[in-house]
Amino acid sequence: MIKMRFIQLKCVLLLFSVIPVFSQNSQEQLSLEPYWRQALGGEVLSLPSYQAQSVVVALDGGNIRAYSTSGTPMWSIFSGGRISPYVTRSREGTSYFTRTNGTLIAVNRAGRELWRRSLEGPLSARIITGWDSRLFVPTNGKIYCYTASGNLLWTKTIEAPFSIAPKLDREGGIIFALNNNEIHRMDHFGNTYVWKLYNTPAVLLSIESGGESDSRAGSRTAVKQNIIVIYTDGSMEILESAEDWFFTAQTEVHSAILPRLPSPPLAAACMGNNIAVTMSDGRVSLVSLDEKRIIWTGDTHIRELVNNRISMEPETEMIFDERGIYILSKNGATGFTHNGERLWHMNLQNTAAVPAFGNDGVLYSGGKDWILYAYKIEDRLLLERNDIYGPFPEGTYGMGRPRIIDIIDSHLTELETRIRLDQINSAVNAGRVGVNEPAWTSFLLTVSAGQYPLQVRLGAMNLLGMIGSQETIPWLINIFNNNKEPVIKSAAVNAIGSIGVDPQGIAIQAFLYSIINSSNMDEQVLTAIASATGALCRFSGPPLSETGIRILLAISQRHQPSVARRQAERELATLR
Repeated sequence: MIKMRFIQLKCVLLLFSVIPVFSQNSQEQLSLEPYWRQALGGEVLSLPSYQAQSVVVALDGGNIRAYSTSGTPMWSIFSGGRISPYVTRSREGTSYFTRTNGTLIAVNRAGRELWRRSLEGPLSARIITGWDSRLFVPTNGKIYCYTASGNLLWTKTIEAPFSIAPKLDREGGIIFALNNNEIHRMDHFGNTYVWKLYNTPAVLLSIESGGESDSRAGSRTAVKQNIIVIYTDGSMEILESAEDWFFTAQTEVHSAILPRLPSPPLAAACMGNNIAVTMSDGRVSLVSLDEKRIIWTGDTHIRELVNNRISMEPETEMIFDERGIYILSKNGATGFTHNGERLWHMNLQNTAAVPAFGNDGVLYSGGKDWILYAYKIEDRLLLERNDIYGPFPEGTYGMGRPRIIDIIDSHLTELETRIRLDQINSAVNAGRVGVNEPAWTSFLLTVSAGQYPLQVRLGAMNLLGMIGSQETIPWLINIFNNNKEPVIKSAAVNAIGSIGVDPQGIAIQAFLYSIINSSNMDEQVLTAIASATGALCRFSGPPLSETGIRILLAISQRHQPSVARRQAERELATLR
């Protein structure tokens, strides 16, 4: 199972109160008093990050601050030094950023620091979060891949600086361009595809091409991904990759007849086979890949600046979703319907970074006056297919079940199995999992649930926790539920705690059910549940922690074994 069908995702997006702020034909600038404002104590470094019903901003003094969507201060944390101008938030609301000395820091949605790691340099672009919460961390000269709990999976060297920063593609990997005119497509295991171009790319977009659906699983298999590249001269091209690309390779560019834009591009976004492009002349165009033509062109807030020959920042962001098309820059923002009618436009002054436009219709803008402004632009909301911590990922990496080939080839002797586990353990501890991850994870899943000696199974589950894909949690929960041996149950729970994330709450619910329905649980199992529950709650915070606290309170009761009770009390203390 690789990918959700795009149209299925669209079907679950609901729009409410579809009312523009003013007439779609109005050409007046939208002038609003801020919905709320908050003093920051520093200048905003980067685009505010909106997620989990809150907005986070990074400040030039080294502070990270979070506010609720109603403007209530939530938390503030000092990094210990100056920070790079990039903050990424996962769907659980965890914030990731680096100090300028290369220290990578993770902070949960409640403002609690989770972990730090040392990189060889600071970020050179935003961190990208993968489908299972893994992190793609770009620096000058390298890309690191970490698990959500901070374990290094692989490192890849890149030979030139980024000309186009990494972004998530349609298969859960990343695409980016280097200033030597190379375009790289790197999957979640570090496999790399390379196109060498003879023109200078300005924008990259990932689109789906083909694929067969599995209606029972609600997923899409055999997806083929194409990359749209828009060059600095306004020309466009489709890069087609082979179906089998498990090794680094140089590939040819496959051209298609696509329209040339009337002006160089600043930014672009896509939805289905339609591409919206903001151009340097201040206009936005909608391009149909099916019809191979420009459908419409309209003026953004940038157009007025261009006409008046006012200097502007080239940094531009775009959103293309069920509501419409939105163009964001330091100078303002503009909204369009899908058919090209301008909903609104707004000019901003003294902004320190590109604003963010949330699913709640609020524009968040950080000023050079050290104030964060929130403007209520639209009354309509974009609701996505969510679990308890934000939108579901677009697909899975297929890590949740053993591959058939590994089940069939499970005739290794005990000695051979132990040797392989030792090899995997050495690579995991060295941060060299990389392209071996699917085979190794499949092997570990098979061993963890198979007829192997106890210590072998325990070792396999420990390594699953270190590799850290949340896709393996259902497998581990199944082991926990269906084994009577306390040591096995505890190992499965400890592995889940090491993974550290439970965005759908399935592990926490399984723990709660076991506590409620068992009057005499083993001390070792209870202790493991307390430890794992604390780890999951520290990472994700509420609402998961509300159930977690209920579990910990139950384990801390006097009638429970003393070791488990003390562990629960320690975990509760860390959550206060």
